[in-house]
Amino acid sequence: MAVLESGQPARLESATGARVMILGGTPLDGTRFIEWNFVSSSRDKIDAAKHAWSEQRMGQVPGETEFIPLPAARRAPRAPEA
Repeated sequence: MAVLESGQPARLESATGARVMILGGTPLDGTRFIEWNFVSSSRDKIDAAKHAWSEQRMGQVPGETEFIPLPAARRAPRAPEA
């Protein structure tokens, strides 16, 4: 992924072919936090998602049987307080 300078030209090249997605729009309305596969405007929501993932309460991709645990350093130590 690349963040390009607004208003500046960009050039894409590929020696073997590629699929490209260009995404753009107005900036988001605030800070976003990223941890592992989770993105949110709230750290509390990320902590809740990590806990739900660890307990396998987020559902499964149809046909997928493998569960990939959170990286050890990022495991949710306890449930978030309500």
